[in-house]
Amino acid sequence: MTLREQIRRNYLMTAVLLGFFTLLIGAIAAALFAVYGAGAAIAVAIGGLAWGLFSWFLSTGVVSSVTGARPVTKAEQPELYRIVENLSIAAGLPATPEVRIVDDPAPNAFAAGRNSKTCYVCVTTGLLQTMDHRELEGVISHELAHVQHRDVRLMTLVAVLVGVIAMVSDIALRMLFFSGARRRGSSPADLVVLGIVGLILAPLAAIGIQLAISRRREYLADAGGAEISGDAEGLALALRKLLDDPREIRDTSRSTAHLYIEGPLRKASGPRAIFSGLFDTHPPLEDRIARLEQIGGFTLPPESPAPAVA
Repeated sequence: MTLREQIRRNYLMTAVLLGFFTLLIGAIAAALFAVYGAGAAIAVAIGGLAWGLFSWFLSTGVVSSVTGARPVTKAEQPELYRIVENLSIAAGLPATPEVRIVDDPAPNAFAAGRNSKTCYVCVTTGLLQTMDHRELEGVISHELAHVQHRDVRLMTLVAVLVGVIAMVSDIALRMLFFSGARRRGSSPADLVVLGIVGLILAPLAAIGIQLAISRRREYLADAGGAEISGDAEGLALALRKLLDDPREIRDTSRSTAHLYIEGPLRKASGPRAIFSGLFDTHPPLEDRIARLEQIGGFTLPPESPAPAVA
């Protein structure tokens, strides 16, 4: 797939996602209409759409707030800045993305923003401590490939809309269950039906996310990153370190999980692990490494054994 085809596909997926969001808000409003009438339904529909639009224009701050990303200066991270600047030129970007950091020991990275001129690249402190220069270049090249392909617009939009859908659904269901019966004399059977409707909305939202954020997008970003840096092996080595690292990001949200180079919920355990696969938009790291080996015509050397502990 050419770069132009990828960009065109992302614009199409953005339109599909916006249509899905509008339909979902309409479904929630219809459920409220059955209990409260037109006034409440219109208020929720307008409020949900307005909040979605408002959140989109503030998406940079919204994603930063959820992920804990903070801006850093070139004086604080000179090596990271040089890598981002050099690879941005290699990628042909119209501007160098802003650099941000999340204070977390788990190695990970993501890119976010409304367009290629206003986006930013973010890494965790754990990634800076874990990766050498070559591997860090590989990770940054992957994130800049998302910017080059215009993935950041779609991925950031998904993060914002998932949060809006969750908020509106929660408000609507609370209204239906806690005051609907008193306001309109609904029977227990009516509440059961409304509960089923609410349960149906969740998987529909998951399907919408899966349609918008496909596993193929990560493969394409890996291939694009290898082309930008000219070093597929460096990215493969970085992915292997991510595969071997057991640490999980402390503060993460399902709404932003798709942004990261490695799904932050991949290492989830307990109840979260049961549902993590439903929103897993990242292909297995082993498969991504194998594809990079095919692209670069190399085989990763075996890992060095861990040093013996005295």
